[in-house]
Amino acid sequence: MPPLLSGPTVTTQWLADHLGSDDLVVLDATVLVMRDSSGARKYLSGRERHLVDGHIPGAVFADLLDVFSDPDGTHPFTRPDAVVVERAAASVGIRESTAVVVYDSGGGVWAARLWWLLLGFGFETVAVLDGGLTAWLVEGRDTDAGAVEARIGGIVASEKPGIWADKSQVERIVAGSDPGVLVCALPPGEFRGTTGSNRRPGHLPGSVNVPAAHLVERGSRTFLEPRALLALYPRAVSDGERVIAYCGEGVAAAATALSLVLAGRPNVMVYDGSLDEWAADPSAPRVV
Repeated sequence: MPPLLSGPTVTTQWLADHLGSDDLVVLDATVLVMRDSSGARKYLSGRERHLVDGHIPGAVFADLLDVFSDPDGTHPFTRPDAVVVERAAASVGIRESTAVVVYDSGGGVWAARLWWLLLGFGFETVAVLDGGLTAWLVEGRDTDAGAVEARIGGIVASEKPGIWADKSQVERIVAGSDPGVLVCALPPGEFRGTTGSNRRPGHLPGSVNVPAAHLVERGSRTFLEPRALLALYPRAVSDGERVIAYCGEGVAAAATALSLVLAGRPNVMVYDGSLDEWAADPSAPRVV
């Protein structure tokens, strides 16, 4: 039997207590963000950092950039189909009988994206390590270097409704024909359109800005307490209105989704295409 997950997140102590369990898979979903000469974001696999700088003992590297995304997608981290998800999950040892804990070495957005992706395809026994590798290292816990060979895995993936929002749903909220709250997880400067390299800067009309970096403690990068998380959002969220979270590529938005689930407000969807898709449409309105 897999260890019983304590919720959508687990603590470092919980993971330390369960490391080595036969039915536990620990995944490092780290992606590195670089800037080119123009200031545009570039993404690199975190595999080398995982191998050389170290990882939580027994953790398998999960390539969110190339394996757990659609290789033919129109933007980075495009949501894959069920066939790709099944193949990716098998490659890192996920089975129907396993519990999965995901972490990263950043602020948790990469882990949240993989958590949301697995949930969205019907795999429920998955959690994010609260604070990720940062909290693990702050507490002086051991790490290993080198590759960990994954066991043979295999799940049946089936996409769940109510997890992902598409452009037409967002358009209806922007137009006021559907209820909902649009929440942007980008930093304030990118929300205002004063920083960043997006070809059409700014944000979706009517949306509010709750940066993903504000959801976690500065030092440990663990999530704020539920009451503090909920206080970051407009009152409509407290009243239970549907939230559609977005960002640049649908990654930081997954941290928004996780924070709302932790705060007891699971009525949330992630706009997978986010601003990458929205900005590609010259007729789609933006606010700067």
